[in-house]
Amino acid sequence: MNDDHRLFDRKLLRARRARFAQELGEHEFLLSHVAAEISERIAAILRDFPLALDLGAYTGRLGQFVAEVPSVGRMIYAESVPALAALCPRPALVCDEDLLPFKDASLDLVVSGLALHRVNDLPGCLIQIRRALRPDGVFMAALLGARSLGELRQALLEAEAESEGGASPRVAPFADVRDYGALLQRAGFGLPVADADILTLTYASPQALMREIRILGGGNVLLSRRKAPLPRRVLARAEEIYRGRYGAPGDRVKATFEIVYLTGWGPADSQQRPLEPGSAAARLADALGTKEQPAGDKAAFPSRIKKDEA
Repeated sequence: MNDDHRLFDRKLLRARRARFAQELGEHEFLLSHVAAEISERIAAILRDFPLALDLGAYTGRLGQFVAEVPSVGRMIYAESVPALAALCPRPALVCDEDLLPFKDASLDLVVSGLALHRVNDLPGCLIQIRRALRPDGVFMAALLGARSLGELRQALLEAEAESEGGASPRVAPFADVRDYGALLQRAGFGLPVADADILTLTYASPQALMREIRILGGGNVLLSRRKAPLPRRVLARAEEIYRGRYGAPGDRVKATFEIVYLTGWGPADSQQRPLEPGSAAARLADALGTKEQPAGDKAAFPSRIKKDEA
């Protein structure tokens, strides 16, 4: 990909995730939450998945949850950081999330938990996943949405603007649920669905929140970031702003996470498809037992018009 279109410094991201690999087990609440949710959704699908992939696996928690579903067979774990791949169950391989080494139509199920929102070419990544799925195979993922970490983003921006006379992006932007859904359609998935869940968690301090974000691989790895670290006075001011606006009982602070769940199917002839415009075999007016009127004909709704105009 051309550097002009890259958002994240993937080399720095891998280095930071490797640094915290051994600490990840103490900070897996979000990963466990999405693992439980995705495994429940997979269990509700009435079909078997002989070969599955956990993409961007961290230490394999999602894959392990999903592998316990009776309809799921063998699970493969793929992680871009060797130190994390070494902590996954076997078989595990090292690969970038947007450079998949799998043959077309070779997988029955692909799951991913909180990994794909930090790839530089998400449309290309989704296309590769769709190609790797067998017809009627399933892709299901959880990603951070646009409403995530708004409190931290605002506090850092205001504190840096006050102290430095300008601000650099410190928290990565995340896509809206509608944008994620559009990307599923663009990638060619059948029956694409995107929905979102809001979690509000509490932390001992903004510093504790930022440390957990770094351990989970969500630190500031934007290519457009200011390379110098934030001065202590800016961090202190950011904490003051954060506590003043987003405090929680017990001298804690709140943090919002929007989890967007994506579901798409490998295209298959057996799947339902929308009818072509004008191809309907029955009229809606007949089904409702009413008279069809041209669009915009006010005479069709005289009582409603009088009520509104009054």
